[in-house]
Amino acid sequence: MQIAALPLLSALLQAAPQTFDFEDPKGVNNASFRLDAPLETITGTTTGVSGTLTFDQDDPGSLSGFLVIDATTLHVDNPVMKEHLHGATWMNTAEHGEIRFEVESLSQIERDGDVVKGHVTGQFTMMGVTREITVPATATLLPGMLGPRTNGAMEGDLLVVRTTFSISRADFGINPDAPKDKVADEVQIQLAVAGAAPEE
Repeated sequence: MQIAALPLLSALLQAAPQTFDFEDPKGVNNASFRLDAPLETITGTTTGVSGTLTFDQDDPGSLSGFLVIDATTLHVDNPVMKEHLHGATWMNTAEHGEIRFEVESLSQIERDGDVVKGHVTGQFTMMGVTREITVPATATLLPGMLGPRTNGAMEGDLLVVRTTFSISRADFGINPDAPKDKVADEVQIQLAVAGAAPEE
């Protein structure tokens, strides 16, 4: 009887929620942003991504946690533009060094094997302003793939999260008076990050 119960116990353990850490020393995790105004297009990146998400492949709607971007790592190629970006008029990274998204719910869920698509609602904080937003997202569970990603240094699973969404620059007080023909109000954000759940 006890032997027969072992496969069931194993399955239950595998189905338990996992917490994935998105701290990435290699700098592979990244986000990009784009402002596409009539006269100028501004694009940039950041690799300063961290946070934790708790994900249950059998109950994806219970997704919880947060992701953080270190605003001081925001980068554009033009050095003068980069200085302005971090300055007090724009992102003011000296006072607001963190961009944060707190996950509250996952809805409109579609599943295809280990791939889950849905809409994530949560609190998005930037420049000291917090607003509720809902964004489309895809979460892909990669069982056993932490080993290949770390060249065998750790074993475990990966969770890859991807999302593309837009926010209004004015909603977050990012130089709202800037001419919109040169600096678009709409900021397009794209995030592609992998979190690790090492075996204990």
